[in-house]
Amino acid sequence: SPRQGPGAAAERPDPSRLRPHVVLAQENTQIRDLQQENRELWVSLEEHQDALELIMSKYRKQMLQLLEGRKREDAEPVLKVHQANSGEIESQIDRICEMGEVMRKAVQVDDEQFFKVQEKLAQLELENKELRELLSISKESFEVGREDLPD
Repeated sequence: SPRQGPGAAAERPDPSRLRPHVVLAQENTQIRDLQQENRELWVSLEEHQDALELIMSKYRKQMLQLLEGRKREDAEPVLKVHQANSGEIESQIDRICEMGEVMRKAVQVDDEQFFKVQEKLAQLELENKELRELLSISKESFEVGREDLPD
């Protein structure tokens, strides 16, 4: 029969005693692999985030340019209408001023005309008065002359 003593047990490895070490070593390897994969995933995630931020900043920039362009496009017709209206208003004001000037000149001419007519009327009245006086004088002298004539 084989010898059974403390030395014999120490020489032959006990599978139940070795197993936890093997399991631990395997688990450690798996943990290291997972940690490595985790680090790689974090790097990948950061790269994706950077790429996404870049894309979003470009998108925002393009949208701002588009909106500014559209604002300019939207504002342009309004500006054109405003300029057209202000131009029309200016021309109407000019026309009103011209009409006012014409009316002022017409009033001035009418006033001058009125004064001329009044002056002429006064002149005619004076002439009429003088002619009547002359007529009455000549009538009187005619009548006086008739009285002097023998019957």
